[in-house]
Amino acid sequence: MANYINKNVPRVAIGAFYGQENCDITLSVTSAKDTGHDFIILPITHSNYKRFLFDQVDKDINDMQVNDNTFNNDKQHMEEWRKGHPFLKDDLIIKDNEHTDYLVGKISEWIDLDSSNHRVRTNSEIALNQQISWVSHLGFTAILAPTPTNSFANYARSLNRILGSLTYTHVWMRIPLVNEDMSCSNEIEMWERWNKLRTFCENHSKLSVALELPVDLPDEVYLERWFAEPIKAVILPTKIFLTNAKGYPVLSKKHQTFVKKLMKNKPNFVIFDDMTNKHQNGGFASYQEYIRHLNRTMPELDQIEQFASGYQDFLQSPLQPLMENLESSTYEIFEKDPVKYALYEKAVYHALLDRVAPESNQITVIMVVGAGRGPLVTRSLQAAEKAKRNVRIYAVEKNPNAFVTLQNMKSQEWGDKVTIVFGDMRKWKSPEQADILVSELLGSFGDNELSPECLDGAQKFLKSDGISIPSSYSTFISPLSSSKLHSEVSAYKDLTHFETPYVVMLQSVAILAKPQEIWKFEHPNGLMIIDNEGNPINNYHNTRYSKITFNVKNGGILHGIAGYFESVLYKNIIMSILPETHSEGMFSWFPIFFPLKTPIYLPSNSTIDIHFWRLSSSQKVWYEWCVDTSFGSSFIQNVGGRSSWIGL
Repeated sequence: MANYINKNVPRVAIGAFYGQENCDITLSVTSAKDTGHDFIILPITHSNYKRFLFDQVDKDINDMQVNDNTFNNDKQHMEEWRKGHPFLKDDLIIKDNEHTDYLVGKISEWIDLDSSNHRVRTNSEIALNQQISWVSHLGFTAILAPTPTNSFANYARSLNRILGSLTYTHVWMRIPLVNEDMSCSNEIEMWERWNKLRTFCENHSKLSVALELPVDLPDEVYLERWFAEPIKAVILPTKIFLTNAKGYPVLSKKHQTFVKKLMKNKPNFVIFDDMTNKHQNGGFASYQEYIRHLNRTMPELDQIEQFASGYQDFLQSPLQPLMENLESSTYEIFEKDPVKYALYEKAVYHALLDRVAPESNQITVIMVVGAGRGPLVTRSLQAAEKAKRNVRIYAVEKNPNAFVTLQNMKSQEWGDKVTIVFGDMRKWKSPEQADILVSELLGSFGDNELSPECLDGAQKFLKSDGISIPSSYSTFISPLSSSKLHSEVSAYKDLTHFETPYVVMLQSVAILAKPQEIWKFEHPNGLMIIDNEGNPINNYHNTRYSKITFNVKNGGILHGIAGYFESVLYKNIIMSILPETHSEGMFSWFPIFFPLKTPIYLPSNSTIDIHFWRLSSSQKVWYEWCVDTSFGSSFIQNVGGRSSWIGL
């Protein structure tokens, strides 16, 4: 599909990287603003501040090049600094808060927190703390931290201690997407390094990634894992840009695709002048102008993306229509779905064609159970008109407020073809049997809004050869990685929220393996044992258990489980939120997310088992879940429905 300008895309924030430790702050800020950048990254200190890292005094004594007074003065100054002496004015590039809103501070790269030299290691920690403390004091929103080396346990420990004291400031960890000094067979090494460091730092919410892109991007399968990470900045060295026919910088198609995917999560972009490949035309401004062009030419949001705007990665509790009466605004949102009701109308249309011969004057009885404000009733009438079949429709609804709308619809639009009924479908005693039973009781997990239990009760007024729409629905799960979603749940600081499923428009996630089916429900249910009134004696026939094995080709952190459904409305008419079969343009359901209390690290080519249960008592239905791997296992979450359940 060709790109076209999307005028609704917000402006992307683009900054410049001014890494010289002897730069002038006024000149740097003026130059960056004249170029059109939204911010710049500047070193916090001058290069002379590095004198505190090494014990130069000992070296001078050995060389016999200093006198006793010089030694004593320098030694005392060093120890005063180690004790907590403030910055000297000449040590600082960023001296005050004049440009706070325009700057990101850069921590000195010479800091070596994992040096084998005790004094270097100790002095590095003091310098790190002093620099972060200073820019945090000035109210900076972000600091760029050096890339962790192969050994970084002390770096992580020192950083983790500081993170807990930060109020507004976030730390961007500079992470090259690949280690360009290594062979391409080790493309995941930098992700592994980042993952270990953030694990050492307890997955702190103020620690995120400044991802630096290389000249040669790895295969797409290696890139996917980064979409699940908290990327707050994307560093684009000038050397990765190609030159177009007019001499201006452009990115390769592969880089463009990756950058546009990253743009969906709205990171900051940073142009890094690495002094290796400056393009002749347009100057430094041409790089940021090109990135803005990529942002402007993002494809227009489709209907689902427009509907979901603002809801990406936002945790919502699933609806409980049996326990709670839905508000009018909730009905109104879902009634705007252009796809769902068209599929239902198509299903009713074909069911009518199969049910009654064209020359027959027979009346087909349709019962819409859980009618809400009546969209399925309207669609059933339209299907009957199109099929040229005579119908009598019952609209059954237990929500007293929605029932008011049904009364208005009957008097103003439907007339005598529709009988409206106020009551619970499970308890209603129908005056006649239905040929077609129509319902929209599905949740994001298929059965999580108790469609099986509701239709068990309604099944007694369906003819023995009657048609249920939907006729079946299957539930699917897949392992999911998302540090963002896990952080959102962690913020509640309790077990209850980790044992609660959430409806989420997934964005900052990586799906670690293709979804697989765990169970299925079919209607009408011919295996159900009923009492004298046609109701099920118990609910054990609606309990389920499944163990599914997933092969994770490309490793990642398992943060939880994504859930989807696929429904057969009638014959070959499918309604689905499963990624592979998603009904195009349908937005009535987002996927569901089951979090894990403790994330599990999964290396590439690993195997995991996910256990899932759907359980029931006389008053509620609930889910339990756990994960079993050779690298770690979770406990069984939500045992007995102690944290979340759906009321019967």
